[in-house]
Amino acid sequence: MTSDKARRLFEALDLDHDGTLTRAEVITALRTRGPSLAASGVLPLWGLGDADASSALFDAADQNGDAVLTPEEFAAVVDRRFGWS
Repeated sequence: MTSDKARRLFEALDLDHDGTLTRAEVITALRTRGPSLAASGVLPLWGLGDADASSALFDAADQNGDAVLTPEEFAAVVDRRFGWS
């Protein structure tokens, strides 16, 4: 079950709107959109980090190692990490 917050964050980070997230997409989106996402409550302020933190979040979520995140993989990590589940 994906939380509404995780779904909204996934959609905000999906820069090419293809339904998956790549590592570069996560890093770029959090760098460029992170502050406004935090200001609007879509992302916890403490969830903002540098490229290494964004990459680590990606690695934690990419459970099958295919280098792309599905909404389900993403939600499983962010819901737990951000306390949304």
